[in-house]
Amino acid sequence: MKDLLKKVQTPEQLKELNIKQKEELAKILRQEVLETVSKTGGHLASNLGVVELTIALHSSFNAPQDKIIWDVGHQTYIHKMLTGRRNKMDTLRKLDGISGFPKGAESEYDCFETGHSSTSISAALGMARARDIKKEDYNVVAVIGDGALTGGMALEALNDAGCSKTNLIVVLNDNEMSISKNVGGISAFLTKLRLRRDYEKSNEYVKKIVNKLPGDAGDKIINFVRKVKRGLKQLIIPNMLFEELGFCYLGPVDGHNIEKLEDIFRKAKIQSKEGPVLVHVLTKKGKGYIPAEANPDSFHSTSGFNIISGESDKPKRKDYSKAFGEALVNLAEKNDKIVAITAAMKDGTGLTEFSKKFPNRFFDVGIAEQHALTMAAGMAKEGLKPVVSIYSSFYQRGYDQVIHDIAMQNLPVVLCVDRAGIVGNDGETHQGIFDLAFFNLVPNLQILAPKNFEELSKMLKYALEQNSPVVIRYPRGGEENIFTKKCKEITLGKAEILKKGKDITILAIGKMVSKAQKIAKSLQEKEIHAEVINARFLKPLDAQTIIKSVLKTKKIITIEDGIMQGGLATLTLECLAKENLEKTFIKSYGYPTEFIKHGKVEEIEKLYGLDEETIKNYIIQYFEKEN
Repeated sequence: MKDLLKKVQTPEQLKELNIKQKEELAKILRQEVLETVSKTGGHLASNLGVVELTIALHSSFNAPQDKIIWDVGHQTYIHKMLTGRRNKMDTLRKLDGISGFPKGAESEYDCFETGHSSTSISAALGMARARDIKKEDYNVVAVIGDGALTGGMALEALNDAGCSKTNLIVVLNDNEMSISKNVGGISAFLTKLRLRRDYEKSNEYVKKIVNKLPGDAGDKIINFVRKVKRGLKQLIIPNMLFEELGFCYLGPVDGHNIEKLEDIFRKAKIQSKEGPVLVHVLTKKGKGYIPAEANPDSFHSTSGFNIISGESDKPKRKDYSKAFGEALVNLAEKNDKIVAITAAMKDGTGLTEFSKKFPNRFFDVGIAEQHALTMAAGMAKEGLKPVVSIYSSFYQRGYDQVIHDIAMQNLPVVLCVDRAGIVGNDGETHQGIFDLAFFNLVPNLQILAPKNFEELSKMLKYALEQNSPVVIRYPRGGEENIFTKKCKEITLGKAEILKKGKDITILAIGKMVSKAQKIAKSLQEKEIHAEVINARFLKPLDAQTIIKSVLKTKKIITIEDGIMQGGLATLTLECLAKENLEKTFIKSYGYPTEFIKHGKVEEIEKLYGLDEETIKNYIIQYFEKEN
């Protein structure tokens, strides 16, 4: 086994192996991915499902000259191992280690960076057209999952590519899953296509038997069967959507059979000279690891775990997503106008229980954030109370819908922003640091962030009572609840003073409020009396409370878990300027307007000076200099 691994450090060396060796390599790589992710955490089920597919792709194509674009990108661990990074897999998703997604800076084999879904066909078509304009000669392959195919962008790209006659290969990795189970018409269509493989197998079997009959009896039977078959085929196999769009459709093929995969890719390369080709590949998410096969959604993205039991190394504790889900269920029991909407994130956003209790009021639209938001606008227009729960970084995909369809009409849609702030190991594509800033630019939106679970529940209740759109953003993971007093009810644009003080004002929002409270407690030991304000609202910001505090302390620190430009820091400066208090001492803590790399949340906060020790020491040193 070790000798085989030593032989394969690059795709070129992979091509030298025979089928039996490649099959053996697949077993070894699958085990290595399992062992790696059990220690580092990461996307497991999707990577276990594409082992043979990745080997076949790199055996059949000549990367990096040929371009292989992986949709979403979290399914590239095997690709990384086959392109010179196997010895770095122990650093996967760690600070300064290799990314869990394709990264051009890591390798020339990562030809396009992908962290969100449904982008690969557009990127591939762009590359293919650039190749043709430059009169170059190489293959371009987009690998897209059936879940990502529900994204509107993927369908837009299919529509354009199909009529382009461009030499392009799309590999549809069909595992019947995105993160949660796939939903919708595309999923139903693909289910019918999967029947084609069984249908064609039975067709070949009947032909072999009938051809053995004497005289022309076999031909007569075949002609009769053909007539019956045409009618039957219309029932079993739908009109071929992909062929109607202009693609040559090949498949479906067993995505765990390397020999068959290589054969179909050879055909695809020849056929693509005439125009775009779609290769339909059937894979099993979590393949080869029983716990992941049984619960692929649980092993979509996982922390470290015990391989034997499949149990997480980290004890399961309540997080903001679960707290949101519980609060929404409680409110929905009293108000039948409340509906919940998500985009392929039922489990991740904490809506599983809601979907069970109120199946007629729960809507998972698949990976289609734009549709989710405009559908919510339609529901609100007709008197319902829609609550849309989407991850912060994925709200970026529906920004126009928030502006044009919700805010412009001032519709009462509750926009719940999960995974706000730094999410950690998934890195640049998933860090939720821009939402405060980009939502702040939109008229008619109120923007809130809770300091703990209790306040989240009160904010959700408040939001559902409004007749205008409300944004509630909260972080990944659990609360750090150090607060002893019960949360007050939410009042429009009103902040909360958690601790009185005379020396310096600390203004914080969301998860950073507990950090501010702990810093203030530490400062007390140094005889520095800080006033702590929980902003609660970014928009409208409570200018009156802030100004009153600053006039007393003459100094203010702001802390937020988003970019400072356009966020709490910016609004505080504007607030002070309006009152001619520009000369007030102000120090802001947050993130610069840049893409933040992957690493643990605590490591990233330390790197950017957002840890308690750094902020506390700065304040102490400032007062020492003043004295």
